[in-house]
Amino acid sequence: MALNENWFTEICAEGGSAFSLELKDKIHEERTPFQLLEIYETRHFGTLMTLDGLIMLTDRDNFIYHEMITHPALFSHPDPKRVLIIGGGDCGSLREVLKHGGVELAEQVEIDEQVTRAAEKYFPELCESNNDPRARFRFTDGIRWVAAADPASYDVIIIDSTDPIGPAAGLFSEPFYGACRRALTAEGILMAQSESPLFHLNILKRMHAAMRETGFHDITTLHFPQCSYPSGWWSTTMACKHATPQGLRQTAARQRPFSTRYYNAAVHAAAAVLPQSIAEALAKQ
Repeated sequence: MALNENWFTEICAEGGSAFSLELKDKIHEERTPFQLLEIYETRHFGTLMTLDGLIMLTDRDNFIYHEMITHPALFSHPDPKRVLIIGGGDCGSLREVLKHGGVELAEQVEIDEQVTRAAEKYFPELCESNNDPRARFRFTDGIRWVAAADPASYDVIIIDSTDPIGPAAGLFSEPFYGACRRALTAEGILMAQSESPLFHLNILKRMHAAMRETGFHDITTLHFPQCSYPSGWWSTTMACKHATPQGLRQTAARQRPFSTRYYNAAVHAAAAVLPQSIAEALAKQ
């Protein structure tokens, strides 16, 4: 929510905290069929997108999140060819997925088409791969899409969702994870945004438990800084369908033929090492 015309402030009630960005101007506002979409120009973070008063991304720091929700999964799968992105309407995750030359299909299922249209206009650098012939856009409900998918349809499924409230709540549920597992190939990998380890540990614990209950193995939470999200500390959680996952392809990650700003093989390995209290809490699940 904006507390005055010069600043955008998001209050995180559960964390007893707030984060503010100094504004230049509001450049777009619309009520889509699903949510309130607003775009601002900030003084120090470039363009800002919010949905229902919550920060979705800024020019300045979105690269961390987009790289950490995509490359760890793609460099952990032995040969990812078919990738499904649930959500991800800003297209930043799609861009990162398509940097992998072996990917033959990257299918993005986003319920709110207006988010993608706004991204194309106000975040064109995130949408630079939208015309790649391997990209497919489906503007529909991701939960229903996965439920209707053929078994073993995808090598990697990435859940690039908003917080687990409203329409996104079902993307954190045991039935949805079960449908994802069914849609994955034998060596398939599920990757999901999993909130702040500091503010949302209970959500992380429920995610681990639900993934385990639906038969996933080697469930790993990776953490990283994300200053524009609540607490400034964020995470993604990766789970493998196969009982004996291969793990990080170190050489491929080190010798990747494309540029990144945050991700590398060492960051990947380090991000999976959790602080003691978080590791203990998740181990009890």
